Order: sequence, then structure tokens, then C-alpha cells
Amino acid sequence: MGLDAVQTRVGAVGKSISKPRISILIPIYNEEENIPHLFESLFPVLAKLSSAYEIIAVNDGSRDGSLLKLREVAATHPELKIVNFRRNYGQTAAMMAAIDYASGEVLISIDADLQNDPQDIPRLLDCINEGYDVVSGWRQDRQDAAIRRNLVSRLANRLISYVSGVHLNDYGCTLKAYRSDVVKGVRLYGEMHRFVPIYAKWMGAEITEIPVKHHPRKFGSSKYGLERVFKVILDLIVVMLLHRYFVKPIYIFGGFGLMSFGVSFVSFIWMLYLKLIDGVSLISTPLPLLTTMTFLVGFMCQIAHMGRSSQAREPW
Repeated sequence: MGLDAVQTRVGAVGKSISKPRISILIPIYNEEENIPHLFESLFPVLAKLSSAYEIIAVNDGSRDGSLLKLREVAATHPELKIVNFRRNYGQTAAMMAAIDYASGEVLISIDADLQNDPQDIPRLLDCINEGYDVVSGWRQDRQDAAIRRNLVSRLANRLISYVSGVHLNDYGCTLKAYRSDVVKGVRLYGEMHRFVPIYAKWMGAEITEIPVKHHPRKFGSSKYGLERVFKVILDLIVVMLLHRYFVKPIYIFGGFGLMSFGVSFVSFIWMLYLKLIDGVSLISTPLPLLTTMTFLVGFMCQIAHMGRSSQAREPW
């Protein structure tokens, strides 16, 4: 995402605020009706905290009046920072932007649809203060469609837990708390924001999960359908491949390169046999093209292999 796709409004008119310890991250897409109610319930909870805070609201290309509502709140609350996308990039991109602009030691993500309860934020912070690096919310009494949302979500959570080895009951709950040093620098794509606890666990972070409240949606409708499940599964495959080969990508390039050289060699021998023994014209078979393409693919993979090997030998 290019920088020209983002407009930032850091703070609001009024007094400057001290460096916050807590950053609240809110991805927003077409939540015009929910925004006033969200901040009415959020600010009283944050005001009771003993630590300074900021709120990073990312308007993910909303087509309604969400941006206007955010600016109205920011005009009287300098703690609010607005990041505005010129078009819709998706929840993961919005979350990544919020993380990038956050300056707090503890990052807490929450949905703007009023289904997450801000009253649970102090409980997340208590777990962070106990020494955990990631605290994930678990919507035990989830207020969504029983089959289309709840059942599918449970199946997806079990699949993710089984494949990743990181066992959580609710990967889809946005209400989570992170130590900033755990998530800063992590690059996410697709629907990978839900996999942050997996990244953190693989890097040695301490993770816990606590039950949180979940309310029925009052305004608007969900922005996500069943097609999101397939995106999550594809992203899970990518995550597992990255984990398995992140420190040894040369195995992929080297192995695939050798396989391509093997195919090239076999097709070359077959091509010579047809030409010299059976008298078949080379232009009547695809073997010359196959030989050339597989040889070039193998050559490029071996170049990448050697490049990665030299980087692996360099000191950090």
C-alpha cells in the first residue's frame, strides 16, 4: 500500500498529550451509526486507567459518514488519531496501519461495531501486567447467527489451532492486547491479522486467553461473509509455509531448482532420442520448449539459492 493511499490526522485541535502507555486500535468500515456510541462507552473506561492513552482509528475507505463522525470526536478529544484510507483495503491492512502509527507500550485492538465491550479492556491490561505478551479475547457467549457465524467460526478455530499448534478458542475476536515489541515490525496480508498470536507464540511470547463479553449488533450489518473462511484457510497455509521455511528458504529454491534441472535433463535426452533414433522433427514436439523453460527455472532457483545462502552466512 503506497503512502499516497493514506492520509493521517495525528491528534486533534487542542492540547498535546504525553507519550501514551496504551494505544487503542480501531479498524472502521462503514460504522457511521456506531461511532458515537463506541466513544461514549470507550472514553469513560479509558479515563479510569492510571496510564496515558491514545486511540488510533483507521477509517478503511468507508463510503458513509464514518470519517466525519471521527473528526467530530477528534475535535474535542486530542487522544484520538485518525488514519484515513482513500479506499477500502480490508481489516488486516487497517490493523497494520494502526500498529504502525501506535506509540504505546501496550496495543489493544477492538471492533467498532459495539459487539466488543470496552469494559473488558482493564481485564486485558491486568493480564499484560501479570507478564503475558498477548492476551486474546474469547467470546464464549457469542451473539451471532448460530450456524452461519458461530458454527463455522468454531470449526475454523479448531482447524487453526490444530494446524498451528497454538490452541485458542477464538481467533476471530478482535479484542486483544499485545505488548508493542511483539507486533511491531510484523507484516500481515490477506486475513492474517487474526494470526498475530501464532506469530507471537512462535517467537517465544507468553499468550493467554480470557472470556470477554459479546453483544448483538445494534446498527448496520456485518461486512464479512462465508467467503472469508476460504481466505482464512489460504492464509493459514501461507503462514505455515512461512513458519516452516522462514529461516531456511534456500530449501525451497534449492529443491525446486534441482527438480527443474532434472526435468530439463530428462526432456533433453528424450528430445535427442526422438531426433536421432526415430527421426522425429524437433518442431513437432514441445520438448525443446520444455527443456529450455525448466532449465531457466532451475537456473534462477539456484541463483536465488546461492543468494540466500550468502545472506545466511552474514552476521546479523
